[in-house]
Amino acid sequence: MRLLIVGGTRSGKSAFAQQWAERQAPSRLYVATCRVEDAEMAERIRLHREQRGAGWACLEEPLRLPEALREACAASMPPGVLLLDCVGLWISNLMADGLAPDAVQERVESLSRWLEEAPLPVAVVSPECGLGLVPMHPVSRAYRDALGLANQRLARACDSVVFVACGLPLALKGSVDG
Repeated sequence: MRLLIVGGTRSGKSAFAQQWAERQAPSRLYVATCRVEDAEMAERIRLHREQRGAGWACLEEPLRLPEALREACAASMPPGVLLLDCVGLWISNLMADGLAPDAVQERVESLSRWLEEAPLPVAVVSPECGLGLVPMHPVSRAYRDALGLANQRLARACDSVVFVACGLPLALKGSVDG
């Protein structure tokens, strides 16, 4: 089972993904793509860890996502379920490291191929940023475009796609329960 969860900032995406993952298996791996670059982000991450509680292992991987997922699943004791949070930060990290749009989409394609063959249930969290105005800055437009294309490709690779708004899930593909 592969589940993509999209929605706006603070929409409830991560909470929905966590609840879903906790219903899947007692052995859970949280794959975090966030980089700690300031005190405010460090506090956000601390709160996120606290909200997850016991029963979660964590892998922090801001760039080598497809490779890290393959390695985690090939481990001697792989998790029962994997939660990837979030694609938007991963793409931001790739772009900040200088990857061109085509190279970013190649990395998305690699992630999508892994998802299509994932040997365990996977929830993928990604922001939806294409519902608003066209950004004024070229970098912001490039990010929005890269994320929109990534979400489309990931949606094709997943069995279910859920849009979360105001903490409420809406199935776009498959079912809300995955």
